[in-house]
Amino acid sequence: MSRSRPGPRAAAVLLAALLAFTLAPAARADDAPTPAQARHVVAIGGAVTEILFALGLGDRVIAVDTSSTYPPEALASRPNVGYIRALSPEGVLSVGPDLIIAQEDAGPPDAVAVLKGAAIPFETIPLARDPADVSANIRAVATLMGVPARGEELAGAVERDFAALAAMRAKITSPRSATFVLSASGAAPVVGGSGTSADAMFHLAGVENAMAGVHGYKPAVDEAVLGADPYLIILMKDRGHGLTDAAVAQMPAFAGTQAIAAGRLHRMDGGYLLNFGPRTPEAARDLAALVYPELDLPAMPSHPWTRGSDTP
Repeated sequence: MSRSRPGPRAAAVLLAALLAFTLAPAARADDAPTPAQARHVVAIGGAVTEILFALGLGDRVIAVDTSSTYPPEALASRPNVGYIRALSPEGVLSVGPDLIIAQEDAGPPDAVAVLKGAAIPFETIPLARDPADVSANIRAVATLMGVPARGEELAGAVERDFAALAAMRAKITSPRSATFVLSASGAAPVVGGSGTSADAMFHLAGVENAMAGVHGYKPAVDEAVLGADPYLIILMKDRGHGLTDAAVAQMPAFAGTQAIAAGRLHRMDGGYLLNFGPRTPEAARDLAALVYPELDLPAMPSHPWTRGSDTP
């Protein structure tokens, strides 16, 4: 009687699990460190890394993923375990962590399952999309790392910044619209529709999303999208995928819009704009300043960490 062999995907998962078991340090109930005692942390997700460094815990971070672009030294001086949604279990475990903290969108699922099954604590924080989420994640990471007082201090500073941002939004009497362009797919731009981090950031900045007619990050080909007339277009300056201003201006979705006619195409750092970490109030303020330059918006008042690099 013949036995069926596992398919390529199943074989890959089994191999990853075997490597995880081989690479993971032996864990014994009497000496395994708790997360609060961890000194060799792998941070997966830009917001996770920002929070850890903002809490003064950068010396406990031994590796990060490619989305961890702030502070710059995080990725420049530590091993890179790969892209947050394309992780390799053996790559993560090979750096010898005693704690892994990841955003909930880490993947692929098979890799995350292997990491959760290894003899190392694997903690997850939710994706943030509003001020309450950002504060909650700061406090959660601080408590996990055994520094709740620092978490309260940082969360309080960020909450003050969000309050200042709300006061700025109150000055906006005639909201303007904008479009966030992630990349290009053929002749169509991939834009941030409803339910995206870009859409959430627009809301914080008091800006209407001209591409609310689509959900998620999608190519702008729908008739409702083609009829939009954004006041301003935002692109990522760090990951433009070769998308030039001239190329955007020639796309059917934007040709003839007021944004193109007035030359209102601006670029912001993708991590700064979309990570939803401690710098988010300042990033929203900077976005609002681009869309409403006449308001002469002040900088955020609180924690030094919240200062961004894109302030107009």
